[in-house]
Amino acid sequence: MNDTKKSKTQILRVRLRSFDNRLADQASAEIVDAVKRSGTHARGPVPLPTAIERFSVNRSPHKDKKSAEQFELKTHKRMIDIVNPSADTMEALKKINLPSGVEIVIASQQ
Repeated sequence: MNDTKKSKTQILRVRLRSFDNRLADQASAEIVDAVKRSGTHARGPVPLPTAIERFSVNRSPHKDKKSAEQFELKTHKRMIDIVNPSADTMEALKKINLPSGVEIVIASQQ
């Protein structure tokens, strides 16, 4: 039998969510820049499908039932994979000052 060892690569998956696409792009660029400065490889940012929530609200509660306003809320998402992160990479990610309005979720993948 041929016994070959497969080296497991650890992947750190960073997901960003924001209501403003410019903030999501700016935050993802800062993360990729910090990862590259620490000497680690990053895949992405990958734009994920934008979630659109639409709401229709009556203009008046008692009169003109046919008159309604429509609103929509777009959530822009980005994903970045960090391959084999080091301790320096983790420190760099902790020190990043992200703009307000950006939600970040970091998960480990095998």
